[in-house]
Amino acid sequence: MKDSRPTEDHSSIRRRRQCSNCAARFTTFERVQIRELTVVKGSGKREPFDREKLVRSMRIALQKRPVEVERVEQIASSIQRQLESHGETEVPSKAIGELVMDRLAQLDPVGYVRFASVYRNFHEARDFEKFVGELGADQD
Repeated sequence: MKDSRPTEDHSSIRRRRQCSNCAARFTTFERVQIRELTVVKGSGKREPFDREKLVRSMRIALQKRPVEVERVEQIASSIQRQLESHGETEVPSKAIGELVMDRLAQLDPVGYVRFASVYRNFHEARDFEKFVGELGADQD
């Protein structure tokens, strides 16, 4: 190991390592997991919480937006810590989606609408119009 330090939000440890065979350098991140979380889908299906899936969904919504990857990582860590601290091992996917929507609404309005379009299953332009109209009404 070449270097080890906490990340900015202190949610993980960043370690720089070097391969003993080829001398290539790489970075690993270690995160403390308070408890195993299970996501309960709307269909009733259960699957393990996947932090990377959470990050991917936010990155897709924020694609080509002026938001740094580190900020998305911080939000994902914050959401995961919040879910773990509630004490429940099973979390409805709807609750996770709402947490993401809350964070994206504060971070980037375009990313928020993009995420909402998938999360709330928009089918046509009227769905966008209605959502954006409600968004404008909330800000008045």
